Amino acid sequence: MNRSAQPLDLGILMTLAYQQFVTELHASLASSGFDDLGRSDGVVLRALAQRRMSVSKLAELLDISKQGAARIATDLQRRGYLARQPDPDDRRACLLELSDRGTAALAAARAFHHRYERGLVTRCGTETVAVLRSALGEMAGSAGSGPDPRLKALFL
Repeated sequence: MNRSAQPLDLGILMTLAYQQFVTELHASLASSGFDDLGRSDGVVLRALAQRRMSVSKLAELLDISKQGAARIATDLQRRGYLARQPDPDDRRACLLELSDRGTAALAAARAFHHRYERGLVTRCGTETVAVLRSALGEMAGSAGSGPDPRLKALFL
């Protein structure tokens, strides 16, 4: 039997598709002026787009130490993606929020996601993409409500 004629295992195919998606996403972001985004920056940007939060809350969300979250926040602030504002309820604390650059980076990532899906619809058809979405949703199961903490570094 010719081994090269065997179809790729589903997990391998999904991994290759995801790698290609991420490669195209980062190229798109770089061409929009966001060439300094790291793998785990996306989950922080998405979280802060929902609401301002303390470093402690960010640490809890990322399932890391407060010191680790503080380093991430400082790095994102240095690169211009977030700002710190005084917490009106706690004079000792600051709240993290997206800066204009952070908001723009997240908008660029979301625009890419939409363009990518529209491109799939053009190449494969509306029904095929709907079935793909349905199948992926089924595979994600309860994880569809949010990423597993071990995989959060993959999101943007």
